Amino acid sequence: MTATTDRAAQTRITSPDGTQIACFTSGEGPPLVLVHGTTADHARWAPILGLLEAHATVHAIDRRGRGASSDGPVYAIEREYEDVAAVVDHVAAASGQKVDVLGHSYGGVVAYGAAHLTENVHSLLLYEGWPAADPASMSASADVHERMGQLLGASAPEAALELFMREVVGMPDAEFAIYRTLPAWPRRVAAAHTILREERSVPAFDADEAAGLALPVLLLVGSDSPPSIQNDYATVAAALPDVRVEILEGQQHIAMDLVPEEFSRRVVDFLRSGPGA
Repeated sequence: MTATTDRAAQTRITSPDGTQIACFTSGEGPPLVLVHGTTADHARWAPILGLLEAHATVHAIDRRGRGASSDGPVYAIEREYEDVAAVVDHVAAASGQKVDVLGHSYGGVVAYGAAHLTENVHSLLLYEGWPAADPASMSASADVHERMGQLLGASAPEAALELFMREVVGMPDAEFAIYRTLPAWPRRVAAAHTILREERSVPAFDADEAAGLALPVLLLVGSDSPPSIQNDYATVAAALPDVRVEILEGQQHIAMDLVPEEFSRRVVDFLRSGPGA
């Protein structure tokens, strides 16, 4: 089923468990699937969408449980892998090409998992999102989870979202002040109910599994991100057979919002470089 929005065609793709995944398509060029992070939806890419559309046909999804997508009865991150793989296979069949996939944060973890389920991924671009080399350092404390649960139970999703951004993501005051003024903020509040299930689902990094990922991978890392967000990228990079690491100087976890031109340039340069470059 396809509908047209102001700038994108909306398609709903059926995942293996029957969940409907909304995908918003715009731009012209090789296919690029965008997978957003926790509390976001496809609109989180708005600051860079126009910059990418000149170089790629962009397919920005709403992950399950938010936006125009439906949800399953029981959550498991493996179902999200299947969601993205289903989108990639759909896009590859329609375009006749393998698909580049860009994932941010938890969306990067999901994109990484999906790449192991389909042969239709051409390259993988991950911005501070991959399985946890040290799961203990990635998980928020039980106290933070309890406080978030209490806020969500008290119908205070915005307060729960602020707690997540400040104490889990480690977003500094200046960045948070900008972040909550962005147009996507109300959408994030609406998706706050998904935070805890995702917080509890990040898998451990498996070096042997990574060694079998035979495609080009770009790891994007903010120089100023806390160690828990940088997530031991050097260990991950060492296990991948075809990897490039790029550091976003002076940035943390939302470079696409704060330096959209620079972020987009890194993405487009990697896509243009070709396999193994």
